[in-house]
Amino acid sequence: MKISDVRIRLVNKEDNKLKAVASITIENCFVVHDIKIIESNDGAFIAMPSRKTNDGEYKDIAHPLNTETRELLKQAILTAYYDELNK
Repeated sequence: MKISDVRIRLVNKEDNKLKAVASITIENCFVVHDIKIIESNDGAFIAMPSRKTNDGEYKDIAHPLNTETRELLKQAILTAYYDELNK
């Protein structure tokens, strides 16, 4: 799998753990929007797009099926995020 594009939209709200929202394009043919970049005490991490169910839980709409793919997405998105911060 090749991630052909990563776009970052910074969120500039103080006292907010949500730092940015990303969109990725996979192999120039599939896009996933609304991947959240969240800052925690352990550093930044990504949260896949989700929706709230009737019982109040959140379920991912799209997500990687294995650890290798999740790490690939995380690395590409966080690299683009830190590049955007350094502009």
